Amino acid sequence: MALVCAAAILAAPGTAYAEPAPKDPKSLEQVRKEMDRLYHDAAVATDAYNLAEEKADRQSDEIVRIARAIVAGQKKVDRLKQRAGAAARAQYRGGGMPPQAQLMLSDDPQKFLDNAGRMRQGQQATKGLLGELARTQEDLRLYADDASARWRELEANRKAKAEAKKKIKAKIKAAEELESKLEKKERERLLRMEEEAQYERQAAWMDSGALDAISGKASKSGKKAIKYATAQIGKPYEWGAEGPGSYDCSGLTSEAWISAGRTIPRTSQEQWKQLPRIDIEDMRPGDLIIYHEDASHVGMYIGEGAIVHAPRPGRDVTIAGAGSMKILGVVRPDK
Repeated sequence: MALVCAAAILAAPGTAYAEPAPKDPKSLEQVRKEMDRLYHDAAVATDAYNLAEEKADRQSDEIVRIARAIVAGQKKVDRLKQRAGAAARAQYRGGGMPPQAQLMLSDDPQKFLDNAGRMRQGQQATKGLLGELARTQEDLRLYADDASARWRELEANRKAKAEAKKKIKAKIKAAEELESKLEKKERERLLRMEEEAQYERQAAWMDSGALDAISGKASKSGKKAIKYATAQIGKPYEWGAEGPGSYDCSGLTSEAWISAGRTIPRTSQEQWKQLPRIDIEDMRPGDLIIYHEDASHVGMYIGEGAIVHAPRPGRDVTIAGAGSMKILGVVRPDK
């Protein structure tokens, strides 16, 4: 069904609207470009928010791990101190006399030798005990330092999240206010202009022959990821969302691949940085196409020159032409 929809999208004409244009189409085009810019900036901020959130989650997990290690280390220190205290008390009960003096006072040669052996063992055990105690105490100091550093990083990422969230809301609000000032017919025309621009870019991409060289078949896991992603069609875009009721662009692609048994980075920028890159002519369904110079958007290639993606606030998960936006490159989650 997804490929049938894709074929319909690719075949759609670029300029087939008969309704009269608004009084000032030039200003409406400027509005469209300004809204595109605002939503693009919101997408960049969303990536920053998602990355900060991902880092904060990892740091929280690491702090928990360190805390457990500190508790275990402190218990070990307590046990070692008890053993050291027992050794000290035993020496006190012996009158505080040095072991060498006690050996010299022995009249029995065999007893002297036995005591000498035990003395060496005791000295080695005491030395090992004190060494282990010192190492454990040093480990605790390092754990404490590491925990403090993690807390500082966690706080920095919380601040980064808050700043990104503030920026996202401001950009989306500005775009929505800009659109709200338009009359109903202008908003309808604005949507059509957006679609026309996408069709024109898709047509140019197909005319370039890029699609002719693409013949790869989806892998088994790629098919699972596509099935998940296309099942979300019609659900709304929501920044920072990872389903099940709504998604942002990278929330959709990361969850789709998790459903296929592969954990990938949460944001489009990190997907571009960390996943293996593929030449467009080697692209196959299930691969991720990264868009814009700053890698601020991502869609999943489903074949026939189409992607499934979560476009932007105010739009739903949908199928679009793979060339309807400026392609930065392609990455493959299951290479």
